[in-house]
Amino acid sequence: MQFARLFLLALIPAAGLLASDVALVRVWTGPRTADSFERISEYFTGEENPGGQTVLRTQPTARAGYYWLVRTRTDATTEARIELSVLTAGSPAPMVHALATRLPRGSHVTLVGLTGDDWPDLDARPVAWKLRVLDANGRELATEESFLWVTSNPT
Repeated sequence: MQFARLFLLALIPAAGLLASDVALVRVWTGPRTADSFERISEYFTGEENPGGQTVLRTQPTARAGYYWLVRTRTDATTEARIELSVLTAGSPAPMVHALATRLPRGSHVTLVGLTGDDWPDLDARPVAWKLRVLDANGRELATEESFLWVTSNPT
């Protein structure tokens, strides 16, 4: 009996080592111009000011593109990878991008952008998309998809 009690007590600290819970509170999509990222501080410092948000781009030097504004809520800081699959008009297979990030504890906004050559036409819209948040081992922590994802891409 005492062995079982000791075993259960040993599991309590191990539970804290598991990946934290991640919730996708909201996902908004839309095109953004390069100018929409400029802030007054950039004129003085020469560096982009993300304003407390994390900005992930498929082409880091290009700002214009199609973005997913992802609001997450986590109970602990989490090393993660955001995987974005997008179907475009005229493409039978989705393009898939994975971007590494760190999700801070609490509520946080991450902008995930297909930029540069990955999204050259700001007037274009995706047909369907799926966004997954994965932990360092590739385990899915959260997912969100557009309405058309299931009917357009049953995988």
